[in-house]
Amino acid sequence: MAFVASCANISTHKIQRERRAICGTHRYLRDASTLIPLKVVSNEYVSRKSYGVRMAAPASSKREVPLNIFRPNKPFEATVLSNELIVGEDAPGETWHMIFNTDGALRYIEGQSIGVIPPGLDEKGKPHKVRLYSIASTSHGDHQDDKTLSLCVKRLVYTDPSTGEERRGVCSNYLCDLKANDKVSISGPVGTVMLMPEDQKANIIMLATGTGIAPFRAFLLKAFMENNPDYHFQGNMWLFFGVPTTSSLLYYDELEKMVKENPNQLRIDYAISREQKDANGKKMYIQNRMAEYKEELYEMFHQPNTYVYMCGLKGMESGLDEVMGPVFEERGEDWQEFRKQMKKDKHLLIETY
Repeated sequence: MAFVASCANISTHKIQRERRAICGTHRYLRDASTLIPLKVVSNEYVSRKSYGVRMAAPASSKREVPLNIFRPNKPFEATVLSNELIVGEDAPGETWHMIFNTDGALRYIEGQSIGVIPPGLDEKGKPHKVRLYSIASTSHGDHQDDKTLSLCVKRLVYTDPSTGEERRGVCSNYLCDLKANDKVSISGPVGTVMLMPEDQKANIIMLATGTGIAPFRAFLLKAFMENNPDYHFQGNMWLFFGVPTTSSLLYYDELEKMVKENPNQLRIDYAISREQKDANGKKMYIQNRMAEYKEELYEMFHQPNTYVYMCGLKGMESGLDEVMGPVFEERGEDWQEFRKQMKKDKHLLIETY
């Protein structure tokens, strides 16, 4: 099955271009002193109840996951290498891509997060609490030297409903205002939920809104832009990416380059809510775009090597139910039970807010 890009009604001249060189050599993680092996739940096949579908058995994991190398009370001081606005001028809100130098001290793998401790005190006079952000780079970093990590951060600005005053998110504004050579206190890495499957022939479906693209950028770069000696992706990836406007499409050039160079393995469908409408004239959200492929998705969901990832706005969870529920019901199947089993089997992995 050939995978092709779908980019309906996108005006390319409006899209903010971002080009990065992806090159260089790659090395294995060497120091395993603080690496934690993934727990293997079972080495037996697990059935999805009532459907006769057999899940791929999790092979004995050789992957080691670094966790909490640096803790919030003893953070690492990273140095900002760059901080770049990656949306157009007419985008609803600013989103920045920032690269931190870690000197290789804070190791991580794709799908993990780091904590950021903003400077200063909160309204109670206490140090600010740590905020978690998904890492947007592969374990080798954007500079491919194993010494950097990247974040994708949207500046939070909102109106207080009780006072009408403008409010600004403490940490997001701190991060978006960073300049080269600034220092940032970071902790981590944390997280084992959103890690890439070790099956290099897996079907990976990714559902993202806005900055929820961060971990999936790491997935895609690892699969299609790096030449890792120990990882050669042979499966298929399908990204559904929801944004409000064309000018909000993050990493568009990178995504389209990967699709063009890997048409048989990578497919991307955009849902641009303020510019596109579905067949019924409704705004094009992720669930509306997915509905166009509901039969194909139904078949893929039943394949034992399919993993579904979701990162971004919490509303995507009900959107997934809205799309898949009727398809399963038409076939006499219970979507909620199937969904529950997928989560239990770690084939439906969700990180929403």
